[in-house]
Amino acid sequence: MLELEHRFRVVDVHARLDAEEGATTGRSITPDTLEREMHQAGVVRSVVFPGHRAGTDYLRANNAVARMSVERPFIAFARINGPRDPGEGATSQLRNLTASRKDHHTAPEDIEKYAYDDRFHGFKLDPARDGLPDEDVLAELEDVGLPVLVHGGEGFPPAAVADSLLSYSFPVILAHFGGYPLNRDLMADAIDVLAAHDDCYLDTSYVRFRDLLERALLEHPDRVLFGSGAPETHPNVAVMEMLTLDVSEDKLRRVFSKNSERVVDALGPDGG
Repeated sequence: MLELEHRFRVVDVHARLDAEEGATTGRSITPDTLEREMHQAGVVRSVVFPGHRAGTDYLRANNAVARMSVERPFIAFARINGPRDPGEGATSQLRNLTASRKDHHTAPEDIEKYAYDDRFHGFKLDPARDGLPDEDVLAELEDVGLPVLVHGGEGFPPAAVADSLLSYSFPVILAHFGGYPLNRDLMADAIDVLAAHDDCYLDTSYVRFRDLLERALLEHPDRVLFGSGAPETHPNVAVMEMLTLDVSEDKLRRVFSKNSERVVDALGPDGG
C-alpha cells in the first residue's frame, strides 16, 4: 500500500499488538509490520495494548507489549480486567453482589505497579470480555490518574460507561464512539455523554459514519481522538476517512494529535 501524503502530525490511541500468534481473535500482526503500516499512514506514535485472552492476569501479555515497544514509536497501555459483570440487568446486579476478585483479576497493587513503571502510560479495559474492576481497583485508577481506554459497544454501552466509570476523575477514552460494532444509535448516545462529562473522550476506531464523526468534531472538537483500530483496519484507511471529512483543518489537527497529546502525555512531540 502506498504511503499517504498529508501535512498533519498523526498519533493513534488504538492499536492492538500481540506477542504470540493466535493469542487473540482477529488479525495477527508483528511489531515490525505494525510499525511499517503506521509509517505508511504517517502515524508517528501509537498506543498499543494486548488483545483479549480469557482467564489470564495479562501480566505476561502486558510485559510483552511493553518490551516490543522499546525503540519503536509505540506507547504501551496495560490491559486490565475484573470480577464484576458489566451488564445492567437484574441478573448482572445479583451476580455482582457476590462477585469477588480471583487470582487472575487485576488488583489495586497491580494498578500501582503499572502506573509507576515508566514502560506503561495508561490502561486498556474491555468489560464485556474481561469483566469490570471492583471499586478498590477503580479507586486506585483514580489515584494514579492515567487514561483508561475503554472498549465501548453493545456489550458495554455509553450509559453503562457513564454509570460505572465516569464518576471517577481519571480520563476515559471511549473506543469506537461507544458503538462497536457499527451501532449508530450507541455512537450518537456517546456524543451526548460528552456534554455531561468533561473527562470523557471518544476514539474514532471502527467508526464508519461520516455524519457522526463530523457532528462530534463540530460539537466537541477537543474531545475526539484519532484511533486507527489496527491491525483490523489498516491505518491508511483510518487516516483517509478523517481526511475526507467536511471539517476545518484546525479540527483535523485536533483529532489527529492535539487532543491525544493532552490526554496521553507520551504521545506528545517530546514523548511526555
